[in-house]
Amino acid sequence: MSYPDPVYLGSGGEATSRFRPADTAPELPRPGGAASYLATGATTDGRFGLYRWDMGPEPAGANPHFHRTISESFFVLSGVVRLYDGRQWVDAHPGDFDYVPEGGLHGFRNESGEPASLLILFAPGAPREAYFEGLVAFSEGRWKPSHEELQAFLEEHDNHYV
Repeated sequence: MSYPDPVYLGSGGEATSRFRPADTAPELPRPGGAASYLATGATTDGRFGLYRWDMGPEPAGANPHFHRTISESFFVLSGVVRLYDGRQWVDAHPGDFDYVPEGGLHGFRNESGEPASLLILFAPGAPREAYFEGLVAFSEGRWKPSHEELQAFLEEHDNHYV
């Protein structure tokens, strides 16, 4: 494997870094937690999307599903998060990492009774923000789609539940 073709062709580098302080308010407050949009596909030119997913002590998370167009990776920051690897649920602890390629069955849940937090990385950087916001609106009862509308929403956002 080799490095990809150069994207930056200048000679001196540029000041293009985007710093985000740790105390930045999350973009998506959720019942019992929050989601922080650390680097969206829009801000990385579609290369990746990185999100911090903070969960409260109540059971919550995503049931087993797969994506056709994006990989997803999980890095546990705090607490115990149950990760589904396509075969079984595994208790993941701070520092544990899981990479799921396109088509890989996966899920995550906090069932510990304690808060938990993880980083979620999508590559390439699909526009996941609309999906997350739709899920929160659905869970809070602000959006009440028909079965057909929900299926179209999931398909639009490349989420295929099994």
